[in-house]
Amino acid sequence: MQMHLEDCREFLMNTARRLLAADSPSGFTQQAAAVVEQIAEELGYPVRRTNKGNVILSVRGRERGKTVGLCAHIDTLGLMVRSITPDGMLMITKIGGPILPTLDGEYCRIYTRDGRMYTGTILSLSPAAHVFDDVLTRPRDEKNLAVRIDEPVRDKAGVEALGICAGDFVCFDPKTQVTGSGFLKSRFIDDKGSAACLLTLLKLLRDTGAAPRYDTELCFTVHEEVGHGGCVMPAVDELLAVDMGCVGEDLNCTEYQVSICAKDNNGPYDYGMVSRLVELARANGVDYAVDIYPHYGSDVAAFWKAGNDTRGALIGPGVHASHGMERTHFDGMKHTIHLVWLYLECA
Repeated sequence: MQMHLEDCREFLMNTARRLLAADSPSGFTQQAAAVVEQIAEELGYPVRRTNKGNVILSVRGRERGKTVGLCAHIDTLGLMVRSITPDGMLMITKIGGPILPTLDGEYCRIYTRDGRMYTGTILSLSPAAHVFDDVLTRPRDEKNLAVRIDEPVRDKAGVEALGICAGDFVCFDPKTQVTGSGFLKSRFIDDKGSAACLLTLLKLLRDTGAAPRYDTELCFTVHEEVGHGGCVMPAVDELLAVDMGCVGEDLNCTEYQVSICAKDNNGPYDYGMVSRLVELARANGVDYAVDIYPHYGSDVAAFWKAGNDTRGALIGPGVHASHGMERTHFDGMKHTIHLVWLYLECA
């Protein structure tokens, strides 16, 4: 398996790039969903969509008896136009939980309801060192950040003439790079890095002719960042969410490992599933860590809150600087794919 995973390095990183290049804040995910559909169909897996937009595909198992679910989310953080100022700047509101101070100076794209797209820059309302006394101290929050549009507009009427209005989506540049040392660095590795891992798993199944032990439903959700992505998924007996693993203070995981989450804000994950994942990793040389996530909720919790009687667990590659300028490593993604393969008992 290690050899097969190394052979998939280029596919994995290229898949991550394709996903990350598709703007997809929660509520505006059609581009990323289309990318998932295209890649899955290129690999020979037909897909379907739920009414809310989740992308689902089924993989036939070697045995009947139960159904297993895997999920990753392809929606991201983002912004939306809240209002237009008299001098033609766009005031914004958050979608999900981006770290707003990290957005000061970022390039962005504004999508109108009639299909037009404009570029701009997210800036503090005190953006110039030669002008504003509070350039260093002004808060970077929703009241003090705005979008400067790259169009010759001087007032609110000029912006409205472009077709821009309240409710338009603002998508900031992920700035994706893959380094020679194996790092994937980009915004929105949470969770397009894990979505790329699941699509790479499908390639491995195709290339090796293997199949999971049980029928498996893969679901790519589109509202995780706002809390209800996992509410609508196929009925399964077990659900393994593949999302980002936390790296930081009081945590064990690194970017080079797969993280197994024992508990997050919604309480402990299924004891038997977590224990089995730990034992599989330990017995098969998968580099892993077990952690408690202090500020976290997953699609498993959404699935539970929707009333589903399903066991659930959560794993993912270690990701540094979550909701900011994120980074993970090929090794962490590789170990994540390997652990999912073992969990599915692929053969």
